[in-house]
Amino acid sequence: MKDIYCDEILSGKKKVEVVLETDNVLSFHHIRPYYEHHIVVIPKKHLTSIYGVKRGDMLIMVEIFEVLQQISAKMNAEFGACTVSTNVGDYQTTKHMHWHVRYGEKIR
Repeated sequence: MKDIYCDEILSGKKKVEVVLETDNVLSFHHIRPYYEHHIVVIPKKHLTSIYGVKRGDMLIMVEIFEVLQQISAKMNAEFGACTVSTNVGDYQTTKHMHWHVRYGEKIR
């Protein structure tokens, strides 16, 4: 199965509107948003899912949560709320761990 995050976005083939980037994490506006405000947060290292994270990846997880904290705080300040979520198993259409930070009405 194709990994759009590694194959397209992290490789630079697909341009995205970056929200926040660190050494190990990239966050960007969803390329096909489902909500009015929809940001995706991914590790730059390929990690399949949250249940596959190893002890050696914990510093990356800390960095992910710091990015999620900053983005969700900004959305909360701007809109008064947001949802932060990740999927696993069959709910996960892209097998590269990623998080959604979203607010607003569903647009598709």
